[in-house]
Parts: sequence; structure tokens; C-alpha cells
Amino acid sequence: MKTVVEIMARALVDRPEAVSVSEISSAHSLIVELKVAKEDLGKIIGKHGRNAGAMRTIVNAVSAKTKKHIVLEIME
Repeated sequence: MKTVVEIMARALVDRPEAVSVSEISSAHSLIVELKVAKEDLGKIIGKHGRNAGAMRTIVNAVSAKTKKHIVLEIME
């Protein structure tokens, strides 16, 4: 899951080297934290949150297949 989020984020931003993704795992859930450069935060979120919503939709599709609750958090 970490790789999928990282590929999507690097495609959206101007500074792909500043993209960092970490995972926090527990028994039944997984939290994916996405950190980008401050000037790229708007590109990740998108107009009216469309980019962030699309990324979360993809993450939810994967979570349904793996039967593990996955949450995407976009960090500042």
C-alpha cells in the first residue's frame, strides 16, 4: 500500500523527492501517512479535495480486497 500511495503522490507534485510515506500497522487496521513539501500540499488535496478523495477511494478499494481497514492521512 505504501508503494501505491507514493507513486500517486509523486505523479502529482513538483518536488517528488520530498514525498515521504510511512505506515502504522495494528491487528485490524493500517494507517498510511503521506508527507509532502509545503508548497505541494495543495496539489495533493486538489480543488475541493478531489485528488485526496480519489486517492482515498483507491486505498479503500485495496482495503476491501485485503479485508483490513486502511486510512490515508495527509500530514502537513
